[in-house]
Amino acid sequence: MRMKCLMLIIAMASPLAAQQPATPLPAPAADSADVRSLDAVLKALYDAISGPAEDRNWDRLRSLFSPGARLIPTRHPRDSAAAVLVLDVEGYVSRAGAYFKQNGFFEREAARRVERFGSIAHVFSTYESRHTAQDSVPFTRGINSIQLFFDGTRWWIVTVFWDAERPGLTIPREYLPPSPP
Repeated sequence: MRMKCLMLIIAMASPLAAQQPATPLPAPAADSADVRSLDAVLKALYDAISGPAEDRNWDRLRSLFSPGARLIPTRHPRDSAAAVLVLDVEGYVSRAGAYFKQNGFFEREAARRVERFGSIAHVFSTYESRHTAQDSVPFTRGINSIQLFFDGTRWWIVTVFWDAERPGLTIPREYLPPSPP
């Protein structure tokens, strides 16, 4: 009976195991200044993806993420339901890399909300994206929902999940920087 149960469990798990992604490669060593605090790792994240039309320092970006981390943009096609695109870090590098080689992209954090418990943190980071660092008005804004893990030595990004403003959806006031007096 035990053998039948074991075989049944193996048979049921086999299709699931075949669908699991390959073991991710270890992240390159991070600059300790990039991962010593929440402020540092978020600054490094925005710095790593921002710049003129050219290759980015992808190893710097990779070094910020835990093995198995995910980057998840939302999609809002006009003729179908909203969806997500789940990418590992290499998938993001592959998709964004081609765009960044041809286009300037500068993203900065405009506001932040942090919740932390023990070794985990959740950050709602309001972003503004520009084509050049000198652009006075962003071409898009949105919110990055970032989950992080502190291992006792450094911070690791586990997930970045984001959505952007669009007609009918604007960033609520509580996620924007305070208005000047």
